[in-house]
Amino acid sequence: MGDQILLLISYMLIFGVSLMFVALGGMFSERSGVINIGLEGTMVVGGFIGLLGLNLLAEANCPPAIVVIGTILFAIVGGILYSLLLAVVCINFKADQTLTGTAMNLIATAVTLTLTKVMSGGANTVIRYANEHFVYHFGDNTSFRFNIFLFIGIVVLILAFVVLYKTRFGLRLRSCGENPAAADSVGINVVRYRYAGVLISGALGGIGAVAYIIPLASTWNATTGVAGFGFLALAIMIFGQWKPIRIAIISLIFSFFLSLSYVYSGIFTALGITLTAENGVTSELFRIIPFLVSLIILIFSSKKSRAPKAEGIPYDKSRR
Repeated sequence: MGDQILLLISYMLIFGVSLMFVALGGMFSERSGVINIGLEGTMVVGGFIGLLGLNLLAEANCPPAIVVIGTILFAIVGGILYSLLLAVVCINFKADQTLTGTAMNLIATAVTLTLTKVMSGGANTVIRYANEHFVYHFGDNTSFRFNIFLFIGIVVLILAFVVLYKTRFGLRLRSCGENPAAADSVGINVVRYRYAGVLISGALGGIGAVAYIIPLASTWNATTGVAGFGFLALAIMIFGQWKPIRIAIISLIFSFFLSLSYVYSGIFTALGITLTAENGVTSELFRIIPFLVSLIILIFSSKKSRAPKAEGIPYDKSRR
């Protein structure tokens, strides 16, 4: 029972930190006034580029620290470059942000599937990698594992709070999402700050992708992608009311149900409850719980949600 609990906590930290990264990214984008539905696609591309970077650095026999830092930088660059597509199309050309984000999700899956097949000669869509530099065991206990992304996540959470509420940049970013015309009237470059918000979301989406993919296993299947984590992160961002601390707490709550799908058999067996696939209880049942919970909460809380007033509305300087 004790080992199962430790394993549950390990998975919670993996999923919770990953969800927090991506939700914080969505927060920065929407605080600037741009809806980023494309977080799922950004994660897929960022994770794919990150894994390519990981394998390149490993093949070059780079030191572990360089492998870790380089992989994260590859993922960040991949996420930023892909989110740049959203920024250009929606900020410069004022396209519908929801439709653009949806298209980005579809394109990302198609592109990564194609590229992984090309790299494997058409044999499969799997990328193999080594994750020993990212995952660590707590002493001699192999049930409890923590990873480098946990420490990065703590730093990012603190920085997100400070940047958003304690800096001039954060104040101006929020003003662009609330009243861009007023922000523009006092000399704030709305386009520049909206670009910044979207690109920050891309960077955090890329980190969130490798934080989810790498610690879990040593293979990644492009067909699976990131299993809807980008969409779940959007729900967490809304439940967290676009506030960093709330987002972090809700990420951990949702990660509990996701983690339970990996260890439920051992935990419930220890409690004297038999839950097996034979009687209709599978891991997939627990994995859908966070998505069901998000739908139920959205139904009852959507009217009370306090989104940035100008999110999703293209800003036209000529109409100010």
